[in-house]
Amino acid sequence: MVDVKGRGLRALVAAALMVSASFGAHAADKLITLGFSQVGAESAWRTANTESVKSAAPAAGVNLKFADAQQKQENQIKAIRSYIAQKVDVIAFSPVVESGWEPILQEAKAAKIPVILTDRNIDTKDTSLYVTMIGSDFLEEGRRGGKWLEETYKDDKGPINIVELQGTVGSAPANDRHAGLIEVIKNDPKFKIIASQSGDFTLAGGKQVMEAFAKTYGNKINVVYAHNDDMALGAIQAMEEAGMHPGKDIKVVSFDATKGGFQAMVDGKINVDVECSPLLGPQLMQASKDLAAGKTLPRWIKTDETVFLQADAAKIMPTRKY
Repeated sequence: MVDVKGRGLRALVAAALMVSASFGAHAADKLITLGFSQVGAESAWRTANTESVKSAAPAAGVNLKFADAQQKQENQIKAIRSYIAQKVDVIAFSPVVESGWEPILQEAKAAKIPVILTDRNIDTKDTSLYVTMIGSDFLEEGRRGGKWLEETYKDDKGPINIVELQGTVGSAPANDRHAGLIEVIKNDPKFKIIASQSGDFTLAGGKQVMEAFAKTYGNKINVVYAHNDDMALGAIQAMEEAGMHPGKDIKVVSFDATKGGFQAMVDGKINVDVECSPLLGPQLMQASKDLAAGKTLPRWIKTDETVFLQADAAKIMPTRKY
């Protein structure tokens, strides 16, 4: 006697298991876990960068584990070690500083977890410790700021005294935006950097440093070269409180091109803003998915950026997303 009901039930169960397995495989293919360690929330740029990453993850079907390092390298190392323990598929981070990453990245490599750098690079001889870097060319940004100065003062015999508000000490943008400026102006003796100090990429830091510069150098200052908009805005506050006229008597060169920077250009207080886009989230998600699919990535995925002048700010500002 043939057990038709039993065979029918077994067939239904087998079919259900096949559908379940198929769905599970599809979900496994689609859902990638990405561990991301952010520098902190030191600026409007960084806030926009965090929002870009957080919003891009669900849109791309990526499970995001996020950690805020509060601008401390030890916190980033702790977060990366936690991601290794959790066996995430991909680790990404925006390094607080350039050096000191080899030991933790060796741990990630040993665990066979690929690493993506975002926004900032690291200083290491072993380039196998990370797969790619997604972000800007900070050195070129510095050159662009320097070239604007060169063009603006081409008919001026000088001296042109520059005070520099540097970003976080040891960070890639601070190092490269300084180096790019030096590369352009080093052969023109009329340009002199008379003071350089870190404001740590913060508005409060920029204001504090500029207050000291204003007291020490006063009307000898011709240019403020600020490594980001937040410090430039803080410097503008300090200059105005000291009776100076930023954007007029003192030219202000800034970086990032945030809405705050654009408003300062519209108000005539920042003269030029070199773009550095924080909207890296979609590129990061795509790179993570490509890695999980076994694809080869270029060593550097550059963001496309430009330079904005004060004269164009009012027209362009409504289109800014950060």
